[in-house]
Amino acid sequence: MSLPYEIRENEIFVFGTNKAGKHGLGAPLTARMKYGAEMGFGFGLKGQSFAIPVKDEDMKLMPLEEIQTYVDLFFKFAEKNFDKRFFITNVGTALAEYSPPQMAAVFKNAPGNCRLPPEWGEIIRGLKTAG
Repeated sequence: MSLPYEIRENEIFVFGTNKAGKHGLGAPLTARMKYGAEMGFGFGLKGQSFAIPVKDEDMKLMPLEEIQTYVDLFFKFAEKNFDKRFFITNVGTALAEYSPPQMAAVFKNAPGNCRLPPEWGEIIRGLKTAG
């Protein structure tokens, strides 16, 4: 996934990856090629990108509960850096194979400086309405 424009100095590209930081396909490759992600770094800020692992070091899908732990750490980072805007890709739904409703639920409490994938918006509104 790439953004329709080059991100500005205060904007961060957020992508799903693996704990080993092997950024070879999809959004991880975009993050590495365009936004400063580095091989070997599977979580956190590098350049203008923020990696969130959805697979372990052996490229096995992590349980949603474990992914949630990393997402919550990312939320704390985003809250402390409210001067930045975070563009969250479809984390966990392509190569990681979780469904959009499953991953939208993980990201439903994103801070206001995070822009979620548009298709997650309706799902999250439904989750918040339901309880």
